[in-house]
Amino acid sequence: MKILLVEDNADLSETVVNYLRQEGYICEAAPDYRTADEKIAIYQYDIIVLDITLPDGSGLELLKNLKQNRSEAGVLIVSAKNALDDKLEGLHLGADDYLTKPFHLAELNARVQSLMRRKRFNGSNEIVLDDIRVNTTTNQVFVKNEEITLTRKEYELLLYFISNRNRILNKESIAEHLWGDNIDMADSFDFIYTHIKNLRKKVLTKGSRNNIKSVYGMGYKFISA
Repeated sequence: MKILLVEDNADLSETVVNYLRQEGYICEAAPDYRTADEKIAIYQYDIIVLDITLPDGSGLELLKNLKQNRSEAGVLIVSAKNALDDKLEGLHLGADDYLTKPFHLAELNARVQSLMRRKRFNGSNEIVLDDIRVNTTTNQVFVKNEEITLTRKEYELLLYFISNRNRILNKESIAEHLWGDNIDMADSFDFIYTHIKNLRKKVLTKGSRNNIKSVYGMGYKFISA
């Protein structure tokens, strides 16, 4: 899961980013409106953790832009303001959840996980697709009810494919999603093939059909009935 944290408090931003990365997320940070606006225009995120009060603009304006551009990212507003009007305005504009500072990092993580389940997996902790079953709470993957062991990147890759099933994903978007915004500086994306090859092999070994198809000249598609 790829997250953008929009937060002007440098200490809080560093703490949250480090925590979310330790939890296995790809997490980028933007300290102000301008940086956040640029990142949102260039990159795709699953969830945006958004402070309302920024030094050069309003987080609510960023939220408006996201919705006008039909972004599929989930938005979790985080603000020191506890006024009901701010909460209602954010939710009215399309935010998915609201968290008031100060907050426990574990609570933030729980809200992020809940939001991701609602946005991508209909609120379920368990995803079943053909003969593949994924428990997003324990990070376990089963093929025909037999557990397989995946690396962190293979697990994230599988979830990304499932979330975008029947869509063509190019190498650039896969790399950006799994390794963060700086991956666009890489000389090539050949390493993506290795991760996909290993994921395919582990799934096929358990007797599943080959859901991951190569689309010549375009990328990959996870085919589901």
